[in-house]
Amino acid sequence: MSKVFEEIESSAGDIAKYRRHSNGRGFVASTAKVDPTTFLDPTAYVEPGAQVAGRCWVGAGSWIDRDVVLSPGVFIGANVHVGAGTIVGVGSKIESHCRIGENVTIGGSVRVDRDSTIAAGTVLSNSRGSATPTQRDMTRAA
Repeated sequence: MSKVFEEIESSAGDIAKYRRHSNGRGFVASTAKVDPTTFLDPTAYVEPGAQVAGRCWVGAGSWIDRDVVLSPGVFIGANVHVGAGTIVGVGSKIESHCRIGENVTIGGSVRVDRDSTIAAGTVLSNSRGSATPTQRDMTRAA
């Protein structure tokens, strides 16, 4: 049995090949990897080089850009753009209508509220960091 690809032309005139994902019928670029247990809404796109692990959910109109990594159990709401090179940790939730910039790192179990915009290169985490002051902090206090 062969895979059926759909060709979509970008605004720059480039032609990309996409296949329909078995769970939800969303569009997956030929070089992207999406686990079969992940749900992709029929209007969602996963671009080349992206990797989507198991048990993820990608909502209506959402766009997973090039080289994004979604870890297991990630929820992406409706109309979300996840920028190129972004990494999203296990069990994180990005609510609807969010814009995530390029090369963002979102740690595990992080929640990004509805209608949020995260700037390129941002790191989000649930960690509280070190309780021990650094040398720089002690110098400032002196």
